[in-house]
Amino acid sequence: MLEWLSERLLTVLQLTRMALVFTAISNSLCAFLLANRGAIAARDMALWTHWPALAAIALMSLGLYGFGMSLNDIIDHRRDRQLAAHRPLPSGRIQLGTAHGICMALGLLALAAGSYYAWLAPAGWRSFVLLVWTGFLIVFYDFAGKYLVATGLLTLGLIRFFHAVIPAPQLPVLWHPLLLFTHVTLVSAVAYAWEQKRPALTRLHRSGVAAGVIGIDAVAIAAVWYRAGTAPHGPLAPRPELLLLAALAAAFIFAAWVIWRRADSARQAGQRLMLCGLLWLIAYDAAFAGVYVGWKYGLALFLLLPVSYLLVLTMRWWARLILISKEPAFRRLER
Repeated sequence: MLEWLSERLLTVLQLTRMALVFTAISNSLCAFLLANRGAIAARDMALWTHWPALAAIALMSLGLYGFGMSLNDIIDHRRDRQLAAHRPLPSGRIQLGTAHGICMALGLLALAAGSYYAWLAPAGWRSFVLLVWTGFLIVFYDFAGKYLVATGLLTLGLIRFFHAVIPAPQLPVLWHPLLLFTHVTLVSAVAYAWEQKRPALTRLHRSGVAAGVIGIDAVAIAAVWYRAGTAPHGPLAPRPELLLLAALAAAFIFAAWVIWRRADSARQAGQRLMLCGLLWLIAYDAAFAGVYVGWKYGLALFLLLPVSYLLVLTMRWWARLILISKEPAFRRLER
C-alpha cells in the first residue's frame, strides 16, 4: 500500500514538475518584498502579519506552475510516446483523465488564490487581471507557441515577467521582471539549440529572439520612464549595488560554459543548462531583495535555492528507488 501511494505521489510530482516550483514562488515573493520595501524599511510592516497574502502568492505560483507543466504533458502525450516514453502519461503511470483533473484543479487553485489576494491587496483587481493574462500566455505556449520557435521562446520569458509582477502590478523595480524575462528567454533559446529540438533553431529564429528581447526590454523601460521617470526610489532608480546582478549574470555565463565542456552530449548539456538556469532565478531574486529590501530578506529567498535543488535530487533518487524495488519482468525469447 505504501509503495503504491509513493509511486502515485511521485508520478503527480513529476507530471507537475513540482521540484522547481520554488523558482516561481521566489519570483513572486521577491516582487512582493520590492513593492513593500518602504514599509519594511520604516518598520511599519511586519511580514508575519501578512501571512495570508504571502500564502496566497505562494498558492498562485504553485497553481500556475503546475497547471502549465501538466497541460504541456497532456497536449504532448501522443508525441511523447516516441520521444519521451518515460514521462508519466506515455508510460501509463497516470491516466489521461486523472491528468486532466490535476491540471484543472491546479488552474482553479491559482484562480482562487488570486481572487483572495485581489480581495486583500489594494488595487488587487490588477493582480487578478495579470493572473488571468499569465494563464492565457501559458495556454498559448502549450498549444501553439512552442511550435513557433522564436515566438515560443519569447513567450516563455514573458510568462516569467508577468508572473513575477502579479503581486506587484505597480512594477516597483522594473529591473527585476526584465532580468527574469531576458534570462529565461536566452537560456531557453540556448538549451533549445543544444538539445537539437524540432523545429530547428535557425539563424532567422535566433535573430528574432535577440530582436524580441531587445525590443521588449526597450519598450518596457520607455513606458515606465514616461510614466514614472527616474525618481530616487522609482522603478528605474539605478543603484551601485545592481552591479551584483551583472556579476551574477556573468557567473551564469561561466557556469554555462562549464556545463557545455563537461556534458557527455549536447542534449545532456541543454537539459543541465535549463535546470541551472531556472535555479539561478532564485539567486537573482535573492540579490534584488538584498539590494533593495535588506540582506535578511535576500538570505531568506536564497535558502529556497538549495531547497529546490534538494527536491530535484530527492525526486531522482525516489524514482530510482521505486524502479529498483519493482520485480523484474522477463519475456520469453522467440526464435
